[in-house]
Amino acid sequence: MPPLNGAAAPQSHAIYPGSFDPPTNGHLDVIARAAVIFPTVTVAVVVNPQKRSPHFTLDEREEMLRRCTSEFPNVRVDHFRGLLADYVKRIDANVIVKGLRVVSDFENEMAAAHMNRSLTNVDTMFLMSDSNYSFVSSSLIKEVFLQGGDISRYVPDVVLEYMHQKRSTHGRK
Repeated sequence: MPPLNGAAAPQSHAIYPGSFDPPTNGHLDVIARAAVIFPTVTVAVVVNPQKRSPHFTLDEREEMLRRCTSEFPNVRVDHFRGLLADYVKRIDANVIVKGLRVVSDFENEMAAAHMNRSLTNVDTMFLMSDSNYSFVSSSLIKEVFLQGGDISRYVPDVVLEYMHQKRSTHGRK
């Protein structure tokens, strides 16, 4: 049932889903802002079998996120397989948080938000990316790094450590 007088219902548990392969400063910016707005934020790593194999394992992505969000007592890190709508119901979240970098992100995210709302009656809150990170994506970070570029401004130190470790393990530059 919708709230009376069009007032927004109080939100207490937000979920911020993503592949986080790897987490970027843009992701951390969204997490930090969501942590101020909501008493509980679950950062959920999506296990998506339809995507090509991730650069980092699920355990590595979760560990990076845990280390990057340790300063936020109301943020927890988890993962899920399957539909976001099912996971939202399972953890009793009442809002989905998504970051938007550019206008083209909005088209896909809006369709997903409508679908998730129809399946769960949970709304999606969009947070605009900080302009310093509006062009930063995990895919671009990996590409620049693997070609020897400096990504230190765009990822937390712990992620940079993991990137160097992964590269040395695989014998790249």
